[in-house]
Amino acid sequence: MLRLGVTAGAAMAMGRDVVSATRSRGQGQQLLKTIPSSGQQIPAVGLGTASTFSAAARTPEEHAGLREVLREFTRLGGSVVDTSPSYGRSEETIGELVREIGNAGEIFMATKISGATGREEGMRQMERSVERLSPGDIDLNQVHNLGDWATQLPLLRELKQEGLIRYLGVTVSSPRRYEELERIMRAEPLDFVQVDYAIDNRDVEPTLLPLARDRGMATLINGPFGRSSLFRRVGDRPVPAWAAEFGATSWAHFFLKWLLGSPAVTVVIPATSNPGHLRDNMGAGLGRLPTEAERARMAELIASLPGG
Repeated sequence: MLRLGVTAGAAMAMGRDVVSATRSRGQGQQLLKTIPSSGQQIPAVGLGTASTFSAAARTPEEHAGLREVLREFTRLGGSVVDTSPSYGRSEETIGELVREIGNAGEIFMATKISGATGREEGMRQMERSVERLSPGDIDLNQVHNLGDWATQLPLLRELKQEGLIRYLGVTVSSPRRYEELERIMRAEPLDFVQVDYAIDNRDVEPTLLPLARDRGMATLINGPFGRSSLFRRVGDRPVPAWAAEFGATSWAHFFLKWLLGSPAVTVVIPATSNPGHLRDNMGAGLGRLPTEAERARMAELIASLPGG
C-alpha cells in the first residue's frame, strides 16, 4: 500500500520543485531558501498545523476557513506544510482539503513519526500518514521530539533510499533535549532539523543553528511568535516606522522577518487557521530581509518591552 501510494503521487512530486519556484518567481516576491543536502529551493514561509488543524473543522464554517487557508497558502507562493499524526486529525483534514482544492502538487508535505516504539509501529505510522495525506506524497518525515530516534532514524533512512520519502529529519521543542539533539546532529546525516526559535526565544543560537549550517542541515522553525507571547507583549503598539525599510508593516512581518534574516533559518512554520492571519504571515516573504544591524535593533526593541 505504501509503495502504491507513493507511486500514485510520483508525477506530482517530479514537478513540485518547478511548480513552487516558478510560482514564486512569477510573483517576483516570495523568498526562497535552499535545502543544503539537495540544492532544492523552497519558499521560506511555511504553514504549521500543531494546534490549528487538530480540531478537524468541527463546523462547516471552520472547514471553509481551513480550506481557504490552504488555498491561499499555495496561491500566494507557499509550499511547506508541517503536520504530525499526533496533531489530532490534522493529517486527515489536510488530505481532505487538498483533494477538494486540487493543490497537492504544489505542497511540500512534512510530517512525523510521533510516539512510535519499535520499527513496526513506526512503519505503520508512515503507512497511515501516506493514506491520510493522499493524493500527495510525503517529502519530509521527521522523528518527533527524538522519540525512539535510534530505531526510527534508520527506518526513515531506508525509506529515503527506497524513494518513499525525499528527506528525513528530527524535531525538538524543549530545551531539555538540546544536548541530546546536538549529539545526534554531530553523529547522524540529517536533511532537516526542526527547533523552536523566536526573537524572544534564542537558546538555539549559540550551538544548534551554527551546527546545522556547518553540517549542511536545513532548519524548520516552530514557535516563531514565541507561542503567541510576542503579540501579547507588543499589545496595541504600532510597528516602528523604521521597520518599513525592509517591508515589515505588521508585527507578524516583524517577528518572521527577524527569523528569516538569519542565514541559518530555512523555513518558518507559523500555525494558523485564520485566512487573514495567513495572508499577513505570507507577507513576511516579500521584499528584502533585515540586515544584521537591523536584526539587532529589532531584538533590542523587543527586549525593552515589559514581560521579557
